[in-house]
Amino acid sequence: MITSKVRRVPVAYLPTPLVEMERLSQELGGPRLFVKRDDQTGLATGGNKARKLEYLIAEALDEGADTVLTVGAAQSNHSRQTAAAAAMYGLRCILILQGSGPADWSGNLLLDDLLGAQVHWAGDNPLHESMMEVAVEEESAGRHPYLIPVGGSNPTGALGYVAAMEELAGQLKERDLHADAIVFASSSGGTQAGMIVGAEALGFDGRVAGISVARTKSGLREILQELVPQTAEILGLDLSFDETDFVVYDDYVGEGYGVMGAPEREAIRLVARIEGILVDPVYTGRAMAGLLDLIRSGAFGSGETVIFWHTGGIPALFAYGEGLIKAIP
Repeated sequence: MITSKVRRVPVAYLPTPLVEMERLSQELGGPRLFVKRDDQTGLATGGNKARKLEYLIAEALDEGADTVLTVGAAQSNHSRQTAAAAAMYGLRCILILQGSGPADWSGNLLLDDLLGAQVHWAGDNPLHESMMEVAVEEESAGRHPYLIPVGGSNPTGALGYVAAMEELAGQLKERDLHADAIVFASSSGGTQAGMIVGAEALGFDGRVAGISVARTKSGLREILQELVPQTAEILGLDLSFDETDFVVYDDYVGEGYGVMGAPEREAIRLVARIEGILVDPVYTGRAMAGLLDLIRSGAFGSGETVIFWHTGGIPALFAYGEGLIKAIP
């Protein structure tokens, strides 16, 4: 494996299935569609962060950490999976979340509590600044915190998706398939960075296309331009990258991060009713809405093969239930 030189610990259930979405493809008149089911990685209901945490938790243990700190929004999937991975390896977990505590602890917040995470509300303060303050407090108490950035998106975390691309390459070869594009939700950049490095290292010639759920194209590309070469460097890979490697669509951010609109509602209900697959309001629902629009506008030809990489996020559905119910015709 490309990543075999870097230690990882078991966290995710791998490999995840690669499933054809025949009915959705028929509904749209092509292209041929598959879904890579990283919602089934198994860690506290699954999701893409499990792959990153295999490397991040290994690094935390190697550094002698006894506590894991990370940051996110109130309904952060990354925070929920970090809490679960920490519990698996006997580490304390402190989540620094945006805003103040809500009255209703549903969705990911409920799971954070069940998993034993301590939640620190940052209010309006910058999340990284709040995490550094908590880290100082932990060190003063004689503990050894390990800090994970938003989304687990640093070079160590991105390794999870370098390995994931190798997993996918094996599945494609086994089924004699060629993918023209991979489409997925992109936010903090780690998943996309790992995919880009893996694609380049493996000679994958399809598009690796991120649907931004919050950032502008230029903002996300700036993150990728820094993170991609750093990830390759960890692995000792001598690779070169240019602008064409950083494919980002920022036309689908709607009213902003975490604000569910009509496109997300349509995508969630359509995929559930046609394929029996659930996508979430914040990440995969927005990415699927983007994919639907790209197909309908002709960005992908009917003869192409496109993989939608499902990055999880299902618990958030239960925090957005009222908005979804109102969408019933």
